[in-house]
Amino acid sequence: MSGDLEFKSCGYTHSSVQKFCYEWIISNFSFCMDGILENITSPVFSLEANAEEMQWCLRIHPNGVDEESKDYLSVYLWLLSCPESPVWATFQFWIINAQVEKYQIIKVPNVLNFLPNQQWGHKKFIFQDFLLFYRHCLLPEEQLTMCCKVCIVGPSFSRPEQNMTPSIRDPRKTLAEDLGELWENSFFTDCSLVVAGQEFRAHKAILAARSPVFRAMCEHEMLEGLTNHFEIHNIHLHVFKEMMGFIYTGKAPHLQSHSIATGLLAVADMYDLQDLKVMCEDALCRNLSVKNAVPTFILADLHRTEHLNTKAMDFIILHASEFSETVG
Repeated sequence: MSGDLEFKSCGYTHSSVQKFCYEWIISNFSFCMDGILENITSPVFSLEANAEEMQWCLRIHPNGVDEESKDYLSVYLWLLSCPESPVWATFQFWIINAQVEKYQIIKVPNVLNFLPNQQWGHKKFIFQDFLLFYRHCLLPEEQLTMCCKVCIVGPSFSRPEQNMTPSIRDPRKTLAEDLGELWENSFFTDCSLVVAGQEFRAHKAILAARSPVFRAMCEHEMLEGLTNHFEIHNIHLHVFKEMMGFIYTGKAPHLQSHSIATGLLAVADMYDLQDLKVMCEDALCRNLSVKNAVPTFILADLHRTEHLNTKAMDFIILHASEFSETVG
C-alpha cells in the first residue's frame, strides 16, 4: 500500500508588550500658567527592568506650543535615551482630580515610533481657562497631578533572564469595572427605572450615593420610593444609558458626540451629577463650531454652565463674519 506522507510544521512568534505608569505632581501649578515658564519637564523615569537603558520624561507647555494651542496645556512624552532604537510605543495621559479619579483621559490609539530625543504628545490637552475655572476639582491644593501610561511594543525589549516586578492593578479601575458589571448584568438589583417604556434594573444605594436627586426620590415617602419603581421622563434612551454608565463607573466614553454631550449635560443638571456636568462642559468647549455654537450657547445659559457660556460667546464673537451668513 502506498500513499503520500504529509508533514506538518508550525511556529510561534511572541511580541512582548511592557507597560508602566508614571505619576507627576506639580505644585503651585496655576502660577506656572502666567507666561513666565515656557515649559516644565518632569524628573527622568523608566521601566524598572531596563532603567539604565531606556529613559523618559514628560514635558508640559502651560501656554501651548504655538499660536493655535496658546489657550491650552500641551503635554508630551519624551524619549531621552535608548541604545536599541527605534522604540515602538503607545501612551495615554490623564489628570487625577480631587476625588482621586482619572479625568481627561487622552489615548494614542496607534503605535508610534520614538527615536532618542524625540517626543510625541497632544498640543491641545486641556483648556487653560477650564483648568483654572475648576481648580477646586482639577488643581486640589494648587497641585496638578499628571499621569502617563506607556506600552512598549516589540520583541527587542524582551528580557527573559530578568525578574520583572508584576504590575498591580489600580484598585480604582477594578472598582469601576466591578460596579459596571453590576449594572450591565443586573446583579442583586432592588429597584427598577422605566424609560421610554423599557424597564432597567438598578441599585438604590448606588443611585443615592451618586445623585442627590435620586437620593431624595428614594428617601421620601413617595409612591415610587415605596414600590421601588421609578418613571424617568424627558430623557432619550441612549442618553439615559450613558448617564447610568457614568453613575456606576464614573466614565462617559461617548462625549465626542455632540448630541450625546448636550443630552448628558441636561440630565447631569437634572440629577445633580456635577462631575458629569463638568465633563460635558469640557467636551462641548472642545467641539465648538459655526454650526453648533449658537445652540450650545443657549444650552449653557439654560443649565447655568458659566464656563461653556463664556467660551461659546467668545467663539461666536471671534467668528462673527461667518455667523452673519447663517440663519442662526
